Amino acid sequence: MTNDELQVLTEQISKKHFNRLFHHKATFNKRLRTTGGRYALYSHNIEINPKQLEFYGKEALVNIIKHELCHYHLHLEGKGYQHKDKDFKTLLSEVGGSRYCQTLPSSQNKVHTFYVYQCTSCDLSYRRKRKINTSRYVCGGCKGKLKKIQSLPS
Repeated sequence: MTNDELQVLTEQISKKHFNRLFHHKATFNKRLRTTGGRYALYSHNIEINPKQLEFYGKEALVNIIKHELCHYHLHLEGKGYQHKDKDFKTLLSEVGGSRYCQTLPSSQNKVHTFYVYQCTSCDLSYRRKRKINTSRYVCGGCKGKLKKIQSLPS
């Protein structure tokens, strides 16, 4: 599916389920990782994760679009558009949108690597998810030099 097809689908869903027009852009955003889509408050555009369509099909995509259109229409009307608001929950149940999207398979079994650093002065150890520049950072306890000991899978 292309961005143009997504735009047409979003306009159709908006007209059919909300009886309102969608005047902004709907696009795929492949950088979205943990969410099915998002509504941008300032531009009023909707971005959709293309992997949801790839893994779960058009029905899941339609439910995500309905969810984002709830945010869109409620925000433009000045009503409660956040997940916690009663207006949002009511409209979402009326149109049959999904409250949550399914987790993508690629993000379920992700293995993190941990880096272990040790101070050369006081032997204090640090376990970090991200690498650090040992020439720039020092021990928080004694300000001694750090050296990388090992990388550990979690």
